[in-house]
Amino acid sequence: MRRKLLERVSRLVVKLGTGVLTDSRKQPDFLQLVQLVAQIAEQRRAGREVVLVSSGAVGAGMGVLGLARRPAKLDQLQACAAIGQSRLMALYGDLFEKFGLHVAQVLLTHADLADHHRHLNARNALLTLLDRGVVPIINENDVVSVEELMFGDNDRLSALVAALLPADLLVILTSVEGVVAHYGQPHAHVLPTIERLDPEILRWATGTSSPTAVGGMITKIEAARIAMRSGLPLVIASGRKRDVLARILAGEEEGTLFRPSPAKLQSRKRWIAFFHHPRGSLLRR
Repeated sequence: MRRKLLERVSRLVVKLGTGVLTDSRKQPDFLQLVQLVAQIAEQRRAGREVVLVSSGAVGAGMGVLGLARRPAKLDQLQACAAIGQSRLMALYGDLFEKFGLHVAQVLLTHADLADHHRHLNARNALLTLLDRGVVPIINENDVVSVEELMFGDNDRLSALVAALLPADLLVILTSVEGVVAHYGQPHAHVLPTIERLDPEILRWATGTSSPTAVGGMITKIEAARIAMRSGLPLVIASGRKRDVLARILAGEEEGTLFRPSPAKLQSRKRWIAFFHHPRGSLLRR
């Protein structure tokens, strides 16, 4: 079933979490970045278009400012993001250049994707970059976006980008092997496939204790909900494995595969379903 779903992937979105991009000193992990960029370059050589959604800006900025834990105050978070984003892009630019690839920084907010005109402009810009052989590197515009820094992570953004294009596959690379059933118990195991998000799956989704990240598995399950309803497969797997992308795209049993809905939503229905937040409430008198 995996091979059938993944054998014709020509465009994929890869999301890299803070946990796989920074080391124990909260600095960008250079060797880890090298192996991840090499994997993405390998997929480009195979003829696939790749969009990268990268966390790590706040974590990289924390290292520069000498902070041991993620700040609680919004202005400090935004300062970390402003410092760390430029460091991350400089690293990505240098590393991808070694493989003959150019990168482009794309900073988005949910407001950019909710407005239909800006939504289409973002899509057209990304498609133009891909058509030119450029690797777009997307992050939430943390310096101006309150919502992502306080309540979420790039997991949901990666699913929205995958639905926006649309992509053929979304891969979220993180510090765990996948969705773990019975976590912390002797019979804990990674679920190879999830076909629907039932209450039992939701109970296994927990937050994170990482000092640099937010969200944990909860936001990844929310990303899975968006991808599955959009008709897109999603794989959550470990970003510490050097051949993880190749194994996933070969249809091997790597990580947790979320099986998509058989019917894909049309573009406008995806925009209505996923790119808006409630802006009011109805009161009964």
